[in-house]
Amino acid sequence: MNRKSNKWLRTGLTAATMLVTAAWAVAQYPPDPKTQNPPAPASQDKNKPAAGNSVTLDDPAGAPVSADEEAAYKAFLDSPQTDPAKRIQLGEDFVQKYPASRYRSGIYSALTVSYLQNGQVQKMEEVGDKELALNPNDVQVLAIMGQTLPRAMNAKTPEPDKVLAKAEQCSKKAIELTPTLPKPAVVTDEAFAAAKKQTLAMAHGGLGLVYVRRGQFKEAIPEFNQSVTIDPTPDPVNFYLLGMANTKTSHFDDAVMAYNKCASIAGSMQETCKKGAEEAKKLATTQLSAPK
Repeated sequence: MNRKSNKWLRTGLTAATMLVTAAWAVAQYPPDPKTQNPPAPASQDKNKPAAGNSVTLDDPAGAPVSADEEAAYKAFLDSPQTDPAKRIQLGEDFVQKYPASRYRSGIYSALTVSYLQNGQVQKMEEVGDKELALNPNDVQVLAIMGQTLPRAMNAKTPEPDKVLAKAEQCSKKAIELTPTLPKPAVVTDEAFAAAKKQTLAMAHGGLGLVYVRRGQFKEAIPEFNQSVTIDPTPDPVNFYLLGMANTKTSHFDDAVMAYNKCASIAGSMQETCKKGAEEAKKLATTQLSAPK
């Protein structure tokens, strides 16, 4: 399974994070770079941590923002998500030059996505940790961390139990918070609903893989079922893992269905899933299937 980790990282994640970011970016960043103080949700108790995916600022009043800082922030926002290397450079330059900026939470959140797109998992985790220190309720970062950390694991991963515990915590928190998020007025109902579904799909898929890594295949099945059911663009990796979990628990017909759905999605997982379906069919002829 470890040899497949790099393939899992590259499959499905770019499209997933791009879709989520499209809606969350509007919700999380001030729409106008000249906006000095993004308003908190009306129902928020000032004595409690901000709920949802709002930006957490160390100093809500904030120091005056210079024209150069505004320009740098706008350049970052305007940089294409399809060019993660450029976005990373702009983001790194921004936080280095303006380490106390009111905008750094949004920068950290976007950089988490860009590092993942660029295949830099360690940097993704580092900047993701910085964002969660500022904004513990950033559901996009929680879901990305929850899914990516167990996918990136291999035989050389130090302290794997700690990695899985962290991924489990991130995934569960994203699952808990995402349904409670208020829709910003500047985001359409369709975009917001799609982003919430994609976030939940990543979080459930990440939690399912945590269970698979621990050998808890029975517990993994409902998580993967949730993921592929609500995902607007189902990730073939999660279909593959659902097939694996069903095979391990002797639900061979369900395994064949999951593998076939994976094989129907164009990409690098097709041949692997076709083989998985064939193996599950053979097992069904020689072993007793477990009751549903």
